Amino acid sequence: MKILLSIGGASGSIYGVRLLEELIKSGVEVHLVVSDSGKKILEHETGHNYGALKKKASFCYDNDDLFAAPASGSFQLDAVVIAPCSMKTLSAIANGYGDTLTSRVASCCLKEGRKLVLVVRETPLDLPGIKNMLVAKQSGAVILPAMPGFYHKPEKIKELVDFIVGKVLDQLGLEHNLFKRWE
Repeated sequence: MKILLSIGGASGSIYGVRLLEELIKSGVEVHLVVSDSGKKILEHETGHNYGALKKKASFCYDNDDLFAAPASGSFQLDAVVIAPCSMKTLSAIANGYGDTLTSRVASCCLKEGRKLVLVVRETPLDLPGIKNMLVAKQSGAVILPAMPGFYHKPEKIKELVDFIVGKVLDQLGLEHNLFKRWE
């Protein structure tokens, strides 16, 4: 399986970090893109260094490189996940504005009928954001807000993060044991 993971410039970069770890553990070929804001937020929120993170991925691209292979619909990806997905990136995707590698890859994903998972991270939501989620959903994207459940009785932040990462893995059809399922 070949997946492009984009870590965007919204709070919640830990979702992208944990997803990267789990994808690698599952043997997935990971193509990584981290926005400039995402790099800053990553270090601020998690203490993770972008340089070390990109060494874990199979391939890594700059978000402003519109000549990178994944910018073409002919580049074969099984899925694209944006975790976290900022409102700016959501808007670009919903409105077909491919100004970054992430938004261009997402547009290609939609036009080619491939899985696109947007881990939207914002609260509260404004009306334009809600409308953009609707348009992205109608275009074929999976809207997976970072809204953890509590039925598995989490005791640590890691368990809340793993719940969302597990939900992403479910969308990708990858097995995991990141949270206890409802019985």
